[in-house]
Amino acid sequence: MKDLSASIVAYKNPANILAQTIHSFLSSTQDSKLYLIDNSPTDDLKYLAYDPRISYIFNAKNIGFGAGHNISLNRVINESKYHLILNPDVYFDTNVLIKLYQYMEQNPDIGLTMPKVLYPDGRLQPVCKLLPTPKTLIIRRFLNFLKSSLEKENYKYELHFSGYDKIIDAPFLSGCFMFLRTEALRKVGLFDERFFLYTEDTDLSRRIHKHYRTVFFPEVSIYHYHERGSYKSPWLLWCNIQSAVKYFNKWGWSIDEERENFNAKALQQLSRLSPTRTT
Repeated sequence: MKDLSASIVAYKNPANILAQTIHSFLSSTQDSKLYLIDNSPTDDLKYLAYDPRISYIFNAKNIGFGAGHNISLNRVINESKYHLILNPDVYFDTNVLIKLYQYMEQNPDIGLTMPKVLYPDGRLQPVCKLLPTPKTLIIRRFLNFLKSSLEKENYKYELHFSGYDKIIDAPFLSGCFMFLRTEALRKVGLFDERFFLYTEDTDLSRRIHKHYRTVFFPEVSIYHYHERGSYKSPWLLWCNIQSAVKYFNKWGWSIDEERENFNAKALQQLSRLSPTRTT
C-alpha cells in the first residue's frame, strides 16, 4: 500500500502504548509512511521512530491535535491516495488496513471511513454520531448525573439503536481512527487549526460529509484505550469548552440548517435499516 500514509500526534504518551500503536501500523503494511508528530516538551519518545518508514517530527511544544496532523497532511496530500489519522492509544490486527483499503477502493464516493471501535476488554465504543447541538454537549458534559436524560440523549446522538452491526452513513465519525481519502481533503481542506483539541474531528467529518460519504464499516475492529481525559483534567475540560464554543460560532448555535439536514438524513437511513425506533 504505497499510496497509504499515516500520522500519530503524541503528547507525553505512555511509551508502551504508543509503541503498540506504531507496531500495529508497521506490521500491517510494508511500504507505507508513518509520521510521528511529537508535541511533547521533550523528545523522550524519539527512540520509537526505530523504523526507516517512520518520520519523527519534534515540535517542542503542544501545537494541538489538528495542527500536528496537518504537518503530515501537508506533506502527503498530493502523494498519498489515503491517509490514516491514528490516535496514540489504539491497536489493531494486520487485516484491518487491508480491508479498509479495499473497501475504499471499491467505493470512490466515500471520503472517510472508520471501523468498529472496542475497548481493550471488548466493550463497544460508540464512534458514530449525529452532529451535536449545544443541548447535546451540555447534557453529556455537565448534566451527566441526570442518567435518564443522558441515556435518552446518547441513544439518539450516538446512534445506539443501530446496533453498530451494519454499514452506517454518519455525519460525524470519531477522530481516533480516520481513514481518509486525500482527494476529499484537497476539496474541503485539512483540520481547522482554530480547534486546539476536541471538535476538530466533528468539523472535518461534517465538511467531508457535505461532498462524500462518511461511513462506519463494522466488518473489522480496532481497540482504543480511550482515557476520556476531559473528565479527569480541568485543563482538558477547558480545551473542550473552548473548542465547543468555536465550533458553534463557526456552524451555528440554535440555527444550523445543514446540521438538521444531515442528521435527518442519517436517521432516515437508519430507520430503514434498523427495526427499533430512532427516537
